Amino acid sequence: MTNRPPLPPFTPETAVQKVRLAEDAWNSRDPQKVSLAYSSDSRWRNRSEFLQGREQIVAFLTRKWARETDYRLIKELWGFRENRVAVRFCYESHDSSGQWFRSYGNELWQFDADGLMAFRHASINDVAISDGERLFHWPPGRRPDDHPGLSELGL
Repeated sequence: MTNRPPLPPFTPETAVQKVRLAEDAWNSRDPQKVSLAYSSDSRWRNRSEFLQGREQIVAFLTRKWARETDYRLIKELWGFRENRVAVRFCYESHDSSGQWFRSYGNELWQFDADGLMAFRHASINDVAISDGERLFHWPPGRRPDDHPGLSELGL
């Protein structure tokens, strides 16, 4: 793979597109597919974990989605400049006991010239919710285009 459009420097339109492509990939829950959006030596901070490289990213995502069942994610562009993007996100999932959680977070992304994410810093907080409080009900996979985003949902 030589590059992963859209490429930096980002415009308002391409920044939004980059965020939606990331959301779509993560909603696939396919660690191999998701890892291809990151540079081979990508560095992450996710909560209290520090990762480097696609192999560690795949292992991390495999563990994540084994314990975060029925995962559904919405990302929203918060800001951007040149090769950097700030995103806020929210996802819902449940654990092995059936307890649902809504996880709120912010990510800071930095891309290389090929459009691959070289750095990802994520801060995330989890809130236990009841089944009746869930807002993300689409079938597994890509969020439908007509499903409200975070701002529309008041999140």
